[in-house]
Amino acid sequence: MTTFVRFGGLLFGLGGIAWILALSFQEDVLEAAGPRIFMEPEITWSPESPHEGRLFRLRLTASFHTPIMGLRGEVAGEELHFEGLSEGVFESLAAIPVGSDSVVAAVVRVAYSAGGEAVVEARIPVTPGTYSHEQLTVTPRFGAPPNAADQEQLRQDQEKARAAARVAHRTPRMWSDEVVMPRASRVTSGFGDGREFNGQVSSRHLGLDLQGAQGDTVVAAMRGVVVLVEPFLLAGNIVYVNHGGGVLSAYFHLSRQLVQVGDSVDAGTPVGLIGATGRVTGPHLHWVVRYGMTSVDPRSLLDVVEPR
Repeated sequence: MTTFVRFGGLLFGLGGIAWILALSFQEDVLEAAGPRIFMEPEITWSPESPHEGRLFRLRLTASFHTPIMGLRGEVAGEELHFEGLSEGVFESLAAIPVGSDSVVAAVVRVAYSAGGEAVVEARIPVTPGTYSHEQLTVTPRFGAPPNAADQEQLRQDQEKARAAARVAHRTPRMWSDEVVMPRASRVTSGFGDGREFNGQVSSRHLGLDLQGAQGDTVVAAMRGVVVLVEPFLLAGNIVYVNHGGGVLSAYFHLSRQLVQVGDSVDAGTPVGLIGATGRVTGPHLHWVVRYGMTSVDPRSLLDVVEPR
């Protein structure tokens, strides 16, 4: 999907006589103002060296001499969703995947108001993550390689998650400036840690575990729409919330889901109750945040979300 930013009352891609007349008028104005000055837009980002497995902000700033009609781009294979902050200044969230190289590329295609396109690129240095390793004991079914039936269930679960990610990339941003933890409790297992189950199956922990007792309430982290309410093989009873602008949050291992697909939620809306469904060692909340299909430390969401 292509993300466009409206600017100056015109739409990039308009055709026909109206488009030609608009360009002709713009040419007259530029010629009357003097010789044209071309300045390539600048890409900046915050923080200066984003950590792997975290969200960050990417900004594109254009000169008033070369106003922009539309933008589309990507970082690490995920689409960017630019919003105009002020005249000539556009910003998008982006994500650094776990296991990234020391540098990732940002590529942005720019459509100029006066016609024509250009590609602007930047190389973003990555701060490597520091992770621990855990050895866990679970029921035998989840501590050995999956059988054929479980493999098929995993494939279906993964496809449903990918479909939710595609919806998030197609949906405009819905959140405001309010972000909350889904549980006001202790972190029991960090994001990115390596895990070994029953000494056989290894994986990486791509979420954040929060302490809780069976039946404790879990709330949505921020405004969005529920897109998935399912029993998954490993994640147990889950709820996925689409926040738009590429952002998803998910809540795993629930004993009970309190929402249905299509429900609108705000930050703090109850979405489920803590449980011990799926591959777990006991009751807790496994909180997931993704940008598209790139899992990030959910706590980075609190660092990058700013008011509209």
